[in-house]
Amino acid sequence: MVVGSLALFNVLLSMAYLQSPNANSEGDALYTLRRAVKDPDGMLESWDPTLVDPCTWFHVTCNSDNRVTQLDLGNAKLSGRLVPELGKLGLLQYPELYMNNLEGPIPKEIGGLKSLVSLDLYHNNLTGSIPSVLSGLSNLKFLRLNINRLNGRISWQLTQLGNLKISQFLLSFFSEVCRPF
Repeated sequence: MVVGSLALFNVLLSMAYLQSPNANSEGDALYTLRRAVKDPDGMLESWDPTLVDPCTWFHVTCNSDNRVTQLDLGNAKLSGRLVPELGKLGLLQYPELYMNNLEGPIPKEIGGLKSLVSLDLYHNNLTGSIPSVLSGLSNLKFLRLNINRLNGRISWQLTQLGNLKISQFLLSFFSEVCRPF
């Protein structure tokens, strides 16, 4: 009886491990963000790394396969830096991180989020340039980066994304568009 129970336990444990490798890596990525920011209103309190997946966390939306598709953290009074680990959220479509006090550069790893539809980072304190790797995001429709302290040039390839809608304000914010030679 004990041997049978132990075997059943091992099978269930193996199934749980195999079922959620993405969920755990996505949870780890989000928990890295939680540790990197100050959260005075406790918006991220439910982000518990011991849970099987982050789909039960507040302000996180997942698809039917328990993959993260949206972060709803706009106007959450977060301060700190965006983390490169956000690039591990492979099916993320809507990172809503606007109207916070996020600072530092936009991680280039965000350029690997091929499902991204909208990147809302406006009204923060972000610095540096817009990563040129964002020009590979063919599904990107909305790029809202205004009211930050960004500088530099907009990659010419970024302006050529067919689905992208860029406001005149954003274009006038930068000195010139880089064109290939």
